[in-house]
Amino acid sequence: MQLSKTQYRKARDFILTNARMIERRLFHYHFEQGDASGVFHAVYAYRNPDGGFGHGMEPDTASPESQPLFTLMALESLEEAGLLNKDLLLQDFMPYIESITTAKGGIPWMFRPKGNYPCEDHFKTVKEWAALSTTAPFLGLLEKYKVNHPWMENAEAFVWEEIDRIKEKHVFCHLCTPRRLSFLQHTKDRVKATKALADLKRWILAEGVLAQDPKEEGWGLYGKPHSLMYAPAPDSLLSSIFSSTQIEHDLDALITKQEEDGRWDTWYGISEGMKLEWAGIQTLWTLKILKNYGRIDL
Repeated sequence: MQLSKTQYRKARDFILTNARMIERRLFHYHFEQGDASGVFHAVYAYRNPDGGFGHGMEPDTASPESQPLFTLMALESLEEAGLLNKDLLLQDFMPYIESITTAKGGIPWMFRPKGNYPCEDHFKTVKEWAALSTTAPFLGLLEKYKVNHPWMENAEAFVWEEIDRIKEKHVFCHLCTPRRLSFLQHTKDRVKATKALADLKRWILAEGVLAQDPKEEGWGLYGKPHSLMYAPAPDSLLSSIFSSTQIEHDLDALITKQEEDGRWDTWYGISEGMKLEWAGIQTLWTLKILKNYGRIDL
């Protein structure tokens, strides 16, 4: 099954008329030979004077305050467009990361908002302790770009301790697990990384982790992952654990999930506008996967 030209145009038009500027510029970059500098400027619109990123970069809050997660999301978007380098990491990101590092050596996932801005309830009760899901991917990027910084020593010790402590607890999270992979891919300790990667593969395939029925409500969203969330491209680190039959089945199912207006939807968002922003994120993510597997009739 292919995403037809008509279906693709609907998805394109949905992104261009509803999504955030980041998704629009990333769409132009991935599908229309757009200049990567547009992605840079769209991302940096969310940057604060303290070097962190806020302003609702994740469309679950309208708070302008800097957040570790949002700063990581900014890094991921820049990396996606081939814009990251050693100097940018050290000059634009490292000072903020150092300022929010805990005594354990890691950085929190989120901080509770200090201002009175609309946000999802989970922001108001978030635990502000150091988190694997933010520390590991940032450390992985530093390793990838051959950065040598004193911050990295304690951060690496924290990450390995957390991997040993958490084990399979968050393997269902299709956001946390890929971020752990980015560290395992680039860390210098290949012995530990090989073991940790083997553990992840075993845990993901355990009964109850992957959602098997595409007709199930929430299939493909938080807590109900399918194979493509762990193998978004044929050369992904985890691709080998899935059969070609399973990948093809999930690609077919993903195509059938497109809605009439061109979007792939989520249930996230505290307003109609933010729901559209989330749908723009989900639609671009889906198009990239389908492109990676040659499933779009362009």
